[in-house]
Amino acid sequence: MQARVPYIALLAALVLATVQTACQNLQQPDTRADESAIRQADIDWAKAAAAKDIEKILSYYADDGTAYPPNQPMAAGKPAIKVIWTGMVNLPGFMISWVPTRVEVAKSADLGWSTGTYNMMLSVPGAPPNDHGKYVVVWKKQQDGSWKAVADIFNSDVPAAQPPSQAAQQSQTLNPPPPR
Repeated sequence: MQARVPYIALLAALVLATVQTACQNLQQPDTRADESAIRQADIDWAKAAAAKDIEKILSYYADDGTAYPPNQPMAAGKPAIKVIWTGMVNLPGFMISWVPTRVEVAKSADLGWSTGTYNMMLSVPGAPPNDHGKYVVVWKKQQDGSWKAVADIFNSDVPAAQPPSQAAQQSQTLNPPPPR
């Protein structure tokens, strides 16, 4: 009889572990379709930006979305975001592309995020001709099942140019004048 007690305890533990795993799997929603939808929206958004189609670009933002462009104040709401994008696409030589490298969806399946890298070309005097960097977009599932950007931030990997006075000071520090 004593040999049966450990066997029954082991069997009970195995059944409990199986039930617990099954319950966890039921609680974990399959977000692969949502991840795919966000990735495709991000890719399509990049195509709209490359085509400089302002209205199509704006269609990827939620009405209450916010853009966080580098070296500028944040732009909250589509009218403010339109100003930012219109200014960018109208810069001489403007070209942009980006690629999502990672997409995830929260277990709640109502929020997701994409991260990736971008490349931007300009022909603006004094500005670097090629900018590249990274971005993060937070996506929110809409009532119709589509995904819209609620937060869009990107920043450059290119070092910021130093003001002329700082560059001169740094040059003097690195290359001091010869002693007299």
